[in-house]
Amino acid sequence: MANTGYDKHLENGEIGPPPINERKLLTKIDIHLLPCLCFMYMITFLDRVNIGNAAVLGMRDDLGLKSGMKYNAALMIFFIPYILFEIPSNILLKKLSPHVWLTFCTFGFGLVLTFQGLVQSWSTLMATRFFLGMFEAGMLPGCVYLLGMWYKRSEGQKRYSFFASSVILAGAFGGLLASAIGKMDGMRGYRGWRWVFIVEGCATCFMAIVNFFVIPDFPEDCKWINEREFAFLRGKLAAETGRLTDTAKLGWREILGVFRDWKILVGGFMFFGQAVAVYGYAFFAPTIIHAYGYGEIKTQLYSIPPWAAAYGCSLACACLSDYFRHRYLFTLIPMLVGIAGFGILLSVRDTAHHNLQYAALHLLTSGCFSAGPIFLCWFGMNLGGHRRRMVGTAWQIGFGNVGGIVATYSFLEKDAPLYRNGYIIGLSFSCFSAAMATLYLFGVWRENKMRERIRAQGMVEVTPEDEERLGDLAITYRYAY
Repeated sequence: MANTGYDKHLENGEIGPPPINERKLLTKIDIHLLPCLCFMYMITFLDRVNIGNAAVLGMRDDLGLKSGMKYNAALMIFFIPYILFEIPSNILLKKLSPHVWLTFCTFGFGLVLTFQGLVQSWSTLMATRFFLGMFEAGMLPGCVYLLGMWYKRSEGQKRYSFFASSVILAGAFGGLLASAIGKMDGMRGYRGWRWVFIVEGCATCFMAIVNFFVIPDFPEDCKWINEREFAFLRGKLAAETGRLTDTAKLGWREILGVFRDWKILVGGFMFFGQAVAVYGYAFFAPTIIHAYGYGEIKTQLYSIPPWAAAYGCSLACACLSDYFRHRYLFTLIPMLVGIAGFGILLSVRDTAHHNLQYAALHLLTSGCFSAGPIFLCWFGMNLGGHRRRMVGTAWQIGFGNVGGIVATYSFLEKDAPLYRNGYIIGLSFSCFSAAMATLYLFGVWRENKMRERIRAQGMVEVTPEDEERLGDLAITYRYAY
């Protein structure tokens, strides 16, 4: 990438400061932003789904969750506060600053997870899962919103995928970590599954304290970029994120006004369908693999390779999407790969083909987990202005996580060992997600064409204040697809 910036000649004829090196500035932003957000999100997702590892290590027996749907209810209760607090959390993030709010949330769910290792009954497990969902509600929408305020759309996909792939690393690392912690069974009188929660919860609290000092805020609030760098960023991002100011009004009228745009609703629907498949696997992967006849520790280790395959596929899709500067096909193709994995699992009629089933899990994870980051980037980066991006990203993730509620009841104990109903549900919602992505593509393509016709008919004057107020609804704005 060539250097860009400005050469300013002073009145006395001297040459002004050298131009901003855009590549160097991007690297500086990446170093400050990506490692802490990725690690924080990895821990967030690990703390959310490690209940699946704990279930295989004896939690269901100890708490009386072996029969009925108490275990599924414990998974489901997490999503109620998680969904309700998404938009309010993003508003608080903007008011309090990211490093304060995200640190508070991280420390909160780390503390709750530690207490989850001490529960003695189903009712206390339900309580800890509820508060875990409440504290985790702000993490993903807050991080996605923050990322969107630092990068252009053409710069975003690799970084979004690198960030979102933390989920995949969490799944792989979770199995490895659970296999190691599971060997602590009996230490200090605690079962191995309890140590999974206690160790990971304490590690999360420690990470929260560190992150208070390293999480960056919005560009207009950061002290590690100088005035020239900020001026450069402000000019570069103005067309996509607004003018990087705090002038956007945030009353309930403005928040509800965002939902008058039907594309906002479709963005939530397409992430909703994908979330059913993702959470279905994330919560029940150890249970599914355990049904193949492996022991408790071996099950944790066998859960790692499908996550590793998904990680490689996700990064490959992100790089190709950025290279071709196209999003839609790189959501559709991975979803078709995931659908193929569901199809193979449904075609298996007995329990004797474990190798084929295990291979199909690699297709399922590679497809479904690769599409998610592109959904987030495509929709989130298409929203212009602080207000629409703040509300829109929180809505997409909040409503999308309703899919998590569906997923918690997809794999029931009575359907073991083939879990055909769970695979049918995952397949159906994957198809739904692909259909919603196609509808969104049509919507943004139609909007672009309409705006081009209006501009061709005559000059349309749009002031910077109008662009800030309207965001991506401004007639000068063009959506990416």
